[in-house]
Amino acid sequence: MFDRYEAGEQAILVHVNFTDEDEREDLQELKMLVGSAGVNAVATVTGSRVAPHPKYFVGAGKAEEIAEYVKSQQADVVIFNHALSPAQERNLEALCEARVLDRTTLILDIFAQRARTHEGKLQVELAQLRHMSTRLIRGWTHLERQKGGIGLRGPGETQLETDRRLLRARIKQILQRLEKVGKQREQGRRARQRAEIPTVSLAGYTNAGKSTLFNRITTSEVYAADQLFATLDPTLRKIDIDDVGKVILADTVGFIRHLPHDLVAAFKATLTETREADLLLHVVDCADERMAENIEQVDIVLEEIEANEVPTMLVFNKVDQHPDQAPRIERDEDGVPQKVWLSALSGDGLPLLYQAISERLSGSMVTHQLRIPPAEGRLRSRLYQLDCVDNEAIDESGNSLVDVRVPAVEWQRLDKQFDYQLEKYITH
Repeated sequence: MFDRYEAGEQAILVHVNFTDEDEREDLQELKMLVGSAGVNAVATVTGSRVAPHPKYFVGAGKAEEIAEYVKSQQADVVIFNHALSPAQERNLEALCEARVLDRTTLILDIFAQRARTHEGKLQVELAQLRHMSTRLIRGWTHLERQKGGIGLRGPGETQLETDRRLLRARIKQILQRLEKVGKQREQGRRARQRAEIPTVSLAGYTNAGKSTLFNRITTSEVYAADQLFATLDPTLRKIDIDDVGKVILADTVGFIRHLPHDLVAAFKATLTETREADLLLHVVDCADERMAENIEQVDIVLEEIEANEVPTMLVFNKVDQHPDQAPRIERDEDGVPQKVWLSALSGDGLPLLYQAISERLSGSMVTHQLRIPPAEGRLRSRLYQLDCVDNEAIDESGNSLVDVRVPAVEWQRLDKQFDYQLEKYITH
């Protein structure tokens, strides 16, 4: 079994065009993935097939061609832009005498490089272990051949069972730790819900500019770079939106075509921030020629993590790179903002985004002016605790004239708390 590749190594890239659209991958995206992993692509081998070859994924002749490239270019690793079976990887490694990685393993390795927080590292390790569990046999074929006669157990089989047992134990341990972290996240979410603080989550194709937009809105310093999966760990910040008040903004991992299922499963706890958001900002790179495909791929992943029912607004980023577009808000027939065009890098169109978020979130707000008698100091105090008082004045009778703006749910809860007597304090 070959060791994991290292940054700076020489790689041969393999890309196959299939007649089935669902099986197709993007060669340019593979090059960006390889660049993000820090590996140098010295040659690219392309081909066309109706279906994958059962032994080599590519045909036998193309596999020989790849092996020749490995020798001539003195490459260290062969990277396929597709998912390979364990048997196909093993056969290709034997033929090429070099490490062979598929698209899933490459993405998992990039995630492993990017993970910074304890939770992120656990999630990536879980995904890697689940992926590795199907490939354990690769390293022990030489021992398996030493098995004895009927009823005897060879050393290879024993080693495999030991490895599988260790893997299962480690996976169980990680799941327990992630469950604990998940409970802590859930407590934070519940606290925000009790305080009626809405959550706005950024989602989108990787490298669409989510982290740049997040930094521009929150004046934070989340790592942002022109590479795939620059941001892995979710980041939450509190911001102020006119007519809404405090809002939690969440930046999450970017999506990609055919995101590995092991990764989606491992990151479900993190992606809960997206699934339970009050508003989803789907950030799109409007200068990317594959814009429509990227939107479709993000929608597929959102459906997979059960976030497709969350109210969504499209944010078309990078208008500074698109000569035919300008900052603006696009609305539906009811006047509700559906799309915002802006540049996160320059800040052009950012006030339009604030306006659109305010309009989308303020629909659930109620506005009243209350006349509160001096004897009802408890009500006045509670309104200030909720941070919903916009203005206050005192009339000639000593009553407090209070302008409040409060979430409708919180107003109902407040009304119940005061025995449904708030109506009599409303002046208009």
